[in-house]
Amino acid sequence: VQLQASGGGLVQPGGSLRLSCAASGSIESINVMAWYRQATGAQRELVATIASNGSTNYIDSVRGRFTISRDNAKNTVSLQMNSLKPEDAAVYYCNLRQGRRFSVYYWGQGTQVTVSS
Repeated sequence: VQLQASGGGLVQPGGSLRLSCAASGSIESINVMAWYRQATGAQRELVATIASNGSTNYIDSVRGRFTISRDNAKNTVSLQMNSLKPEDAAVYYCNLRQGRRFSVYYWGQGTQVTVSS
């Protein structure tokens, strides 16, 4: 399984960005896709998840500002980020989990999000 992420960039505080990620390869119909982020000097943290049935979860700091979505037919996942804050700046990684108990993880390359005036 390969994941290709795109859409990062520089945005001013309060602005918006949309990240996208396309998965290819041996993808199971039941899986979970997610976005993680890692700020400089920090550990990678989970931002949002979306299951193949559309169920979503967000960390508290992005709930109401970020929206995760997916297209099962195209095996893509997106993250719409609105009202961006400087603390949202990080390298964002897309992730796909499948297999028994969703224990097999696949990662895309990171895409940099910079929030600065």
